[in-house]
Amino acid sequence: AADLARGRLALGAIPTVAAVDLPRALKDFHARHPQVKVTLRVGASEELTERVRQGDMDVAFLGLPLGMSPKGVRSRELARGELVAVVPAGHRLAGEVAVDLRRLAQEVFVDFPEGTAGRAQSDEAFAAAGLTREVAFEVTAADFMARLIRQGLGIAMLPAAFVGERTELRMLRVMDAPARMEHLIWSLHRPSPAAAAFLAGLTGGRPDTG
Repeated sequence: AADLARGRLALGAIPTVAAVDLPRALKDFHARHPQVKVTLRVGASEELTERVRQGDMDVAFLGLPLGMSPKGVRSRELARGELVAVVPAGHRLAGEVAVDLRRLAQEVFVDFPEGTAGRAQSDEAFAAAGLTREVAFEVTAADFMARLIRQGLGIAMLPAAFVGERTELRMLRVMDAPARMEHLIWSLHRPSPAAAAFLAGLTGGRPDTG
């Protein structure tokens, strides 16, 4: 208990984490352990995985294409789901219920940087369908992505939870949508008392701490 009270907890998360209400989880953890110093860094899955491997970060939330799993860390799958198309409210597709990749390929896209896991799931889906698309805006911040979409500069393929209460955006089901898995990861080594407590709160019990 003394170690926990004096501890620190370094967390990482992708910008579009949806499987966990992270602000609520942080609030609950702070209420139980008010003396623990908590930090949060938002970044790409690859960067977060490396930071956990190196010991710079205790716990991270990732989003990866189906079939891809985190390497060099302990992990637990949290959720999986298909992406949706996100368009501004005034877009010509905004009134559609569902679209396919061929129709979306005619649009300009806002997406994460090329080579990241957040981008790969969409790139792989279009490539598998024999389609190419134009990604004009590469950004890392989800809020900035929403602002670009809202201004009609492009559309995106994102988790449905990203739209949330953004009434200026519309989401459309994609009939041949790419999918992703969200993972919770932590070190192969025994976690700190603070990290173990946070993991236990998320998983409903003692995690596999090795």
